[in-house]
Amino acid sequence: MNRSRLAPGAGIVTAPGDRPVLRTSEGEFLRIDTGRVGPGELVDRLTEGEGQASSAELDRLVAAFEEAGHAVTEPRRPPLTGRTVHLLGDPVLTEPLARFAAAEGAEVQSASADDVAGLAGRRDTALVWCLDSPVPEGLWDEADRLPARHTAWLRCHREGAHTWTEPLASAPGDVTAAHVRLRRLAATAAHRELAAYWAGHRTPDTGPHPTEPAAALIAALLTADLIAWASGEPHRGSGLPARRRLRRIDLRDLTVTEHPVLPVPEVAPLPAPTARTAP
Repeated sequence: MNRSRLAPGAGIVTAPGDRPVLRTSEGEFLRIDTGRVGPGELVDRLTEGEGQASSAELDRLVAAFEEAGHAVTEPRRPPLTGRTVHLLGDPVLTEPLARFAAAEGAEVQSASADDVAGLAGRRDTALVWCLDSPVPEGLWDEADRLPARHTAWLRCHREGAHTWTEPLASAPGDVTAAHVRLRRLAATAAHRELAAYWAGHRTPDTGPHPTEPAAALIAALLTADLIAWASGEPHRGSGLPARRRLRRIDLRDLTVTEHPVLPVPEVAPLPAPTARTAP
């Protein structure tokens, strides 16, 4: 039978002369009422201690830890286990992302633009497209259709000294790349200039390109979004959820800013003009 162990991130703290306290994986401190169970017995039972003490009261105490999620009997399962991640784009970003996603249990596969349509309808599958450049018009149109078929879609691209990681989309009604463009155009007075920039009416790119630390940071942020998708995105803290979060990473000092973004509702087309008859 597997023995219970403290859950990853949890620990028991014993201040001199005081009762033991549980530090949860979220950083909270909770006092433990051990009853007639010695604190050392509980610690040994939930760690690699040598103690083999067992009693009905100790068993109940350990069961309470398990029920609250502070103890587990099975080894930690990597959060991306059972998920397939298809990577497409520039190697400076996809290579570290492949390592990070695989380390979290994902099956990582390379993809091409021709593969995108064939991924539609594959649940437990995500496409991640990373560009070290602005996004050419129309490039992501096919991938934007994936969330409507429940295939996850995540992307990033660079504009000058900033890399943008866009919200992960995995279900109908989620934020697509087209939505992000519309929201960004609506948020700036320079919407004509921004649209022209995206359309390629600009001078040649002068970088800066992601350094190794910058690429690792971007890959880590994308991996965090994949983990949120795989885990059903439980809410932790006050941050924005991955499906509504647009990030901007400044490649010069590696600062990260977050911006909320919502999908753009579809609107009915304008009615066709009716012919006017002469009086």
